[in-house]
Amino acid sequence: MARHVSAMTPYRAGEDDSGIVAYACGPRWIDIRFRHGGTYRYDDRHPGALHVMEMQRLAEAGDGLNTYINQHVRDDYAARLD
Repeated sequence: MARHVSAMTPYRAGEDDSGIVAYACGPRWIDIRFRHGGTYRYDDRHPGALHVMEMQRLAEAGDGLNTYINQHVRDDYAARLD
């Protein structure tokens, strides 16, 4: 089943030092485009609803998302989108 990559919002912290370039949020999911490869979907199954809600909060704040992923989520994503 092919996955659609949603329109992405630039991640504010992605200007220089973040590994994240952009994100898109929806109900129970977040798509994240990384600077050095790939766009990944995280959802209420992988890594779980609480992680997704925190990732959405950090994405909108523009700070701390890459650190959170590295510390709490790592490779527990639902799908690689590209």
